[in-house]
Amino acid sequence: MSVAAKSDEAALAMRGWTAVAGERVHCDRRGALWLPGSSVLVVSDLHLEKGSSFARRGVMLPPYDTAMTLARLGSVVSDYSPQIVISLGDSFHDAGASARMPDIFRVHLSALMAGRQWFWISGNHDPAPPVGLGGVFANELTIGPLVFRHEPTPGASPGEIAGHLHPGAKIIRQGRAVRRACFASDGERMVMPAFGALTGMLNVLDRAYADLFDWQSFRAHVLGTERVYALNRTVLHSG
Repeated sequence: MSVAAKSDEAALAMRGWTAVAGERVHCDRRGALWLPGSSVLVVSDLHLEKGSSFARRGVMLPPYDTAMTLARLGSVVSDYSPQIVISLGDSFHDAGASARMPDIFRVHLSALMAGRQWFWISGNHDPAPPVGLGGVFANELTIGPLVFRHEPTPGASPGEIAGHLHPGAKIIRQGRAVRRACFASDGERMVMPAFGALTGMLNVLDRAYADLFDWQSFRAHVLGTERVYALNRTVLHSG
């Protein structure tokens, strides 16, 4: 690759652009993935109604997670106006969450779904279709060279875009540790950050990711307040 080509690639990466299995994609700083060639917007691990799920077990969390998640989802849908939306599993925090979701949120979600194809990919938290919300429910979905599923498969899997692991990156800046959610990719596959408001992170250097990527070409596309930062493995820290 020429110096000019490397410079162009770096400039695109600074704006959130990368490629998965040859498909150009945009990593949005809010945690959504945009595929301009097919007008597809992808989100993962919304975990809607997580707060109410914990409350039913006597653990009180702030009750605003669904409202916050849907507000962020509404903003990316409005910005990209996709023809297709794919929610990569664990869209709801438990099997009863979609039925339990208050009507005001069901109306909001139905409005976002109107006029576009909406795919719910099954997750370990929500292995059955959501109740009364429409859309297409599937275990996985293939579009061109890309395969969308909830859990990443062990070993090489070119074109796979998955969620489940909630990837995050840790860096040290001016002696202080900074942890942020990230897209994890080596150019052949990608694991997406969790989109939900009450979701945690698993460091991309954890052994759960060990056999998923070519670490020589790996990049953590880290979510910042203004943009996405593409960082290689050498600047990341475990823990």
